[in-house]
Amino acid sequence: MGEKVGTRILSFAFGMGMVVASAMTIRHFFMANYPTSIFQGSFCDINAFFNCDSSAFSVISQVRGVPLGYFGMLVGALVALGAVFPSAPIERTNKTISLFNVLGVIALLLFSVLYLKSLCLLCSGYYVFSIASFLLFAQSRTDADVGSFRSRYFQPSWKHVAAYAVLMLAGAWGFSLYHDARREAQLGVTSNIVKQYYALPVMKSPTVVSPFLEAQSTERFEDAPIRLIEYADFLCPDCLYLSEQLAKLREEFKGKINIAFQFFPLEAKCNDVVDKDKHPGACDLSYIAAYNPAKFAQIHDEIFSHFIEAKSTEWRRQLAIKYNAEAALTDPATKALVYRIIQTGREYERTSDKFPFGIRSTPTLILNNRLIIGTLPYAQLRAIFQALVEEKEGSNNRNFIENWVPTRP
Repeated sequence: MGEKVGTRILSFAFGMGMVVASAMTIRHFFMANYPTSIFQGSFCDINAFFNCDSSAFSVISQVRGVPLGYFGMLVGALVALGAVFPSAPIERTNKTISLFNVLGVIALLLFSVLYLKSLCLLCSGYYVFSIASFLLFAQSRTDADVGSFRSRYFQPSWKHVAAYAVLMLAGAWGFSLYHDARREAQLGVTSNIVKQYYALPVMKSPTVVSPFLEAQSTERFEDAPIRLIEYADFLCPDCLYLSEQLAKLREEFKGKINIAFQFFPLEAKCNDVVDKDKHPGACDLSYIAAYNPAKFAQIHDEIFSHFIEAKSTEWRRQLAIKYNAEAALTDPATKALVYRIIQTGREYERTSDKFPFGIRSTPTLILNNRLIIGTLPYAQLRAIFQALVEEKEGSNNRNFIENWVPTRP
């Protein structure tokens, strides 16, 4: 009797652990994809491998608008409820679900490690509790168990399966509606984002503005209505997300935008401005991209379009060969230029007691001389860009900001 009580307590704890871990992944998914403030900054990113952003922005983060964490939260809740209200049919059903759940966990883990080349710590919590729960079910026995694998794991109560399916579909539908609402809400908060942007303090441009441009509309960098200096790291997941947004915005605001790529690899090999060594290989990618300015835009786009492969030493070597930039890794002039650009990160005053300088992570944007730490979704960046164009082309009257309403893209 005591052994059964102990097993139920453990099962409840594992189920609740799955619920909490899943809830945290859902929260991070919405924070990463739909921030509500310009002040939220960058997201969870410990280093190139341990970060949650790769998962939050990946193709497996949601299914038709439903965050993947929802399904994990439901499984955890069923396990916990089964421990509180034990019965043979519920245990048989949960045992079947736990088998499919652990197979899904293994598939997600392999996808993250082998394809995304990263591991989300929030997801890892769910993986641990799921595996522990499966092992607990594996050692438990019901009257229906006769020893074979099929009898132990494929004897669910179809009545409970049907009830769970209805519950899952109802919850998924609700989450899908919430996801759509959050996405639509981005259009509603953009006017507030514009006001927050204009409330930021005005600061000087860095003493060295990178000559490596992603977009160039005017001969002088300062003459464009939109002037973006992008402190970025080629192996930063948030920078990949930003590059995808800017690729669309470059076309939409063609002739009105200048974008300077300010090298800021978060690797101690070449960056001594911040005490972070997150992305091995980021310095080498910076040298390769900077070696021939005429090919920078091409190399920039190729690196971000092969973000996963770029973490490989061999892929970087082949990239250098492809663009005749093998000498980039040892060329003194290239390394000196990248170093000078990195050092401009020291020029901005600290915005937190935790960091010595304002440029402390990637991406950090200097947009028309206002600093934004982290990135923003397409709709919000577009809103700010549109406001800057209207300010430049419209009038000297800044009252338009108070009543500015974004148009739908």
